[in-house]
Amino acid sequence: MSIGTTTTAGYDALPGLLARMTGDEKHDPASLSTLDVLWVLHDRVLRVGPSLVADPDRDRFLVSKGHGPMALYAVLAAKGFLDPAELSGFARFDSPLGHHPDRTLVPGVEISSGSLGHGLGLAVGTALGLRLTARTARTVVLVGDAELDEGSNAEAVQYAGRAGLDGLTAVVIDNSSATHGWPGGIAARFAVEDWATVDVDGRDHDALYRAFTVPHPGRPLAVVARVEPKETR
Repeated sequence: MSIGTTTTAGYDALPGLLARMTGDEKHDPASLSTLDVLWVLHDRVLRVGPSLVADPDRDRFLVSKGHGPMALYAVLAAKGFLDPAELSGFARFDSPLGHHPDRTLVPGVEISSGSLGHGLGLAVGTALGLRLTARTARTVVLVGDAELDEGSNAEAVQYAGRAGLDGLTAVVIDNSSATHGWPGGIAARFAVEDWATVDVDGRDHDALYRAFTVPHPGRPLAVVARVEPKETR
């Protein structure tokens, strides 16, 4: 795989990059619902880049919602983490770009994910480790609304609030796919455990940027991004 390329592209290039990935089991709706969140984070918020993949002070971006990685691969290609030519091999037996992202194969991927319900707990541990080592890097984890039904997430939400992990941000993609939901809405699930919360249009780039940069001293931040899935490309 070609990594660390210097060529970068803008948001308008993403449809073409997505179109390079073909085949069955693409999980298009799951992937495309994350596209704008992924772009704003990588373009305007996170301290990440091809030259920083091994930098201990880089921000950590963890994708718990790993069963639809097409949008992630497109954004990583646009930002120079990988060669766009790799996208046409998506999910082939000899491709590093699988149906679930693999941290050992894809630069810019912090955790191998796809088994839903694990990412938030890993993010809590990552944020705690960074705090214990006096690093100011932030940890951002992308989760889906449906995986909040997993019991492991309840424990992670509770602990992060009690520990005051203000280096942690959870971005919840709310595309109305959860079976049970949460009384009062997803933001209430976090607020009751002493998280700062923001509810935002998940397609509005400026609103997303403001949500990701809102001050939240002494508390972790939950950004609930409401999204209607885009049409399959």
